[in-house]
Amino acid sequence: MDKPNVETLERDDLERLQVQGLRRALARIAIENPGYHAHLGHIRPHAVERVADIQQLPFLTKDMLRDGYPFGFACGSPRDFLRMHMSSGTTGNPIITPYTRADVDQWREVMARCYVVAGVSREDVIQITPSFGLFTGGFGFHYGAEALGAMVIPIGAGRTLMQLQLMRDLGTTVLTGIATYPLRIMEVAAEEGFDLKSTRLRVGIFGSEMWSDQLRKRIEDGLGVRSFDIIGMTETGGPGLGIDCEAQQGIHVWEDHYLVEVIDPKTGRLVPDGQEGELVVTTLTREGLPLVRYRTRDLTRVVSRDRCVCGRTHLRLGRFTGRSDDMIVYRGINFYPQQIERLLLQHDGLGHEYQIRLESDAGGGERLVLLVEARPTFDGQAEGRLRRELYDFLGLRPELRFVKEGEIQRPAGKAVRVVDQRKG
Repeated sequence: MDKPNVETLERDDLERLQVQGLRRALARIAIENPGYHAHLGHIRPHAVERVADIQQLPFLTKDMLRDGYPFGFACGSPRDFLRMHMSSGTTGNPIITPYTRADVDQWREVMARCYVVAGVSREDVIQITPSFGLFTGGFGFHYGAEALGAMVIPIGAGRTLMQLQLMRDLGTTVLTGIATYPLRIMEVAAEEGFDLKSTRLRVGIFGSEMWSDQLRKRIEDGLGVRSFDIIGMTETGGPGLGIDCEAQQGIHVWEDHYLVEVIDPKTGRLVPDGQEGELVVTTLTREGLPLVRYRTRDLTRVVSRDRCVCGRTHLRLGRFTGRSDDMIVYRGINFYPQQIERLLLQHDGLGHEYQIRLESDAGGGERLVLLVEARPTFDGQAEGRLRRELYDFLGLRPELRFVKEGEIQRPAGKAVRVVDQRKG
């Protein structure tokens, strides 16, 4: 935010900044965490002369961070940390991310940048719907909004009726949240006869979950906003790693703070730009938990390293299409939940909520059940078309179960898209 020219640096200048940042990160690890330094092969910081030199270093994985609970990979002692956040994972140890004061300031800066990219200014009223707590979302959006100087409504998660009331009474112009929460807002608004398009809403900034272009269109049409996809995870410091701009031609990653690679999840080798692979992130300016070649499991691709029509030069990633560890294998067919979502949302007669259920049958085999909310307009002809699409595009013949809108449970947090009840 305080270095506006950095967003338009030429590639050579940007990579020089990245080499400097990587050297500082490696030097900090060498001083503060001997075990982490050993994992990196005791590399000397000045052995890194080019960005490509990072490929000589090993990967860092989620399991390694879990095994290091609480501060195994942290750089510094608890007295150096201003605060902490924690991953929302449900298996194994959680991942603790400690923040120094400099880390909080860095988070504030990148989040303010993201707001500016989305066309937000200090004249806006920003309603923050992610939770405030161990989850990073609420605090990240809050810091960035305060740095921008905009008015903040820090309501947090849930209380959808109050969300609507404050949206109307306080003149909210910007809505932030996890990607599926706007859908709940739209549902409650419809139930209450609340006209969302009569509000001052104009911008939506959503993330934390995979959401397809089809879902984006439904949200934009329902809220009357232009939406922006923001990325970032607890391990990397929270939301703010990048955001798409008005052009919506890829997500700009703030390369002065983060070095990203896209690799083949099976071989670990870099894939060519344009080819989908797993996102790997190295943090260049974070102190408490500097990450070197962290495998995120998120699937994406490098869209371009050229200057965007918005003028920014930081590389653009494609919107996330899934996670390498979220692939569903059913009777020899591999697919991702979002592939099903894209097909479902092409049908106006279907709601936005669905569940993929994997069950064992009485004969010892397995059954794929697709639970979908349907409107009265969804008839037998539309069902036949959906069945053909599922088979033609994915090779699947699931058991389709249609329920009325509102019957699939809405969790307070991220949507539950897959329920695996297979035995063994």
